[in-house]
Amino acid sequence: MTETASHNMTDYEETYSTFSIAVPEYYNFGFDVVDAWAKKDRNKLAMIWTDQKGKEKYFTFRHMMNLSNQIANMMFKQHIGKGDRVMIMLPRVPEWWTFALAAIKIGAVFCPSPCILTPHDLKYRINQGKFKMIVTDSENAWKIEEILPDCPTLSVKFLTDGGLPGWINYQTELVHPARASTRLIPLARTVRTKATDPMLIFFSSGTTGEPKMVLHTHSYPLGHIVTGRFWYDLTERDLHFTVADTGWGKSSWGKFYGPWMEGACVFVYDYRGKFNATELLPLIEKYEITTFCAPPTIFRMLILADLKGFDFSELRQCVSAGEALNPEVTRVWEEATGKTIYEAYGQTETVAVIGTFPCMPNKPGSIGKPAPGWCVQLHDDAGNEVPMGEEGKIAIKTKDPKPVGLFKEYLDNPEATSSVFVNGWYYTGDKAVKDADGYFWFMGRDDDIIKSSGYRIGPSEVESALIEHPAVKESAVVGSPDAIRGVIVKAFVVLKDGWKPSDELAKELQNHVKKTTAPYKYPRAIEFVDDLPKTISGKIRRVELREREMRRYQELHHGDSE
Repeated sequence: MTETASHNMTDYEETYSTFSIAVPEYYNFGFDVVDAWAKKDRNKLAMIWTDQKGKEKYFTFRHMMNLSNQIANMMFKQHIGKGDRVMIMLPRVPEWWTFALAAIKIGAVFCPSPCILTPHDLKYRINQGKFKMIVTDSENAWKIEEILPDCPTLSVKFLTDGGLPGWINYQTELVHPARASTRLIPLARTVRTKATDPMLIFFSSGTTGEPKMVLHTHSYPLGHIVTGRFWYDLTERDLHFTVADTGWGKSSWGKFYGPWMEGACVFVYDYRGKFNATELLPLIEKYEITTFCAPPTIFRMLILADLKGFDFSELRQCVSAGEALNPEVTRVWEEATGKTIYEAYGQTETVAVIGTFPCMPNKPGSIGKPAPGWCVQLHDDAGNEVPMGEEGKIAIKTKDPKPVGLFKEYLDNPEATSSVFVNGWYYTGDKAVKDADGYFWFMGRDDDIIKSSGYRIGPSEVESALIEHPAVKESAVVGSPDAIRGVIVKAFVVLKDGWKPSDELAKELQNHVKKTTAPYKYPRAIEFVDDLPKTISGKIRRVELREREMRRYQELHHGDSE
């Protein structure tokens, strides 16, 4: 099979012009996908789970069906039903999947939540979303105990791995735990969900301000046909590994809806605490992973390892999303493994909207072309399409037809909703440029774009140039206030082991950027740091660095900049 051959899309233009997803009136991912695979083939593998100690568990779709039915019955018993809101805060353990499926089946609205949240974060989210039930483990239960008096809607508490006073012990509630997953247990009552009913709340990882509640309906998994079939290029025979944490949107793409819509098996590596990206390489080899998805941060760490020492012969498709992937990373990975990394673009509010698909030539650094089923344009501030080669706001057409997988609204926040849905378009808040071949190039969040000396500079371009230098492990680029130029480009740089910060190195990096990209983009200031501020989902918080620079500037000028 050649590198560019694809199982599912052989001609991009043809697929783009003919593809559509039929959304039935009633739809439920639990019954219509997971249970359907279970009934079609009782031995069909849904998940291979392993942890850092090498413990393994295998689950078929039949196990998933039976376990989720039992949990659904437990939820009925606690008077949780259609429309009730359930928060699931669990690490990468199988119960995350079975509880999520149970919630979907009974029409409850569930919300995945990262385990790194503090009691303060959780209190805000539980009260914002009026959650009635929480599912967590003994390691995180204290956070809920601490805020319980301040969360009046929270009445049902499930513990997946033991007992605590006031909590329901999931293990003891199971019918014959030893054979719980193989005994067919019917649902205590039937529930039907319309495709338009609410199913899922994500809290947007918000690189600025308080997170918003993104509401998706039961049609959302259907939207991930595009993610799974075209971008991951999955078939029923694949074993797909997405590294993401269960607490945020990307895990739904690659650990849940995307692969299972296509009948592929998901691989789960449950790591806690200290994590070395290089732990993933022996797993890819041992389990013969066929398709692999990781954020740029992880690919940047993986290329530091001796990749030639591993057997990647089964690995067919590598993809990355979440932030711009530096072309240098793609080059090193491809040289060592023979595999290209295909990028895509999407948000918590969408599925994969723009992507490089295996049947297309890959342009390192580009996010690709609009996904089938999505009409994407770049607009100016007046809502007109910008000419080719000019930067514009990424805008998604919202009707005729409405793209499947686009969120419904920001829950209880009509202002935020109406600010992004304008005249039949959804504005993502991101900027991009389109080239002559129709490929999109991501420039950054609207508020990350640096305007300096009359130029507009996208931070990711400068960061990509920096990372090509052998000394640079990671970098973040922001606009820093400057008395003469208004704003200058400033880079925060994390060095690789063995390199020491110095004025000479800073100068060398500046010259390197001038040579690699347009000279006006080079960082006039470089600060060496030990690490970069990141969101819980691993994206760099440039806003924090910008605010730091603003404070520094104001202190320097003793407030006379007012």
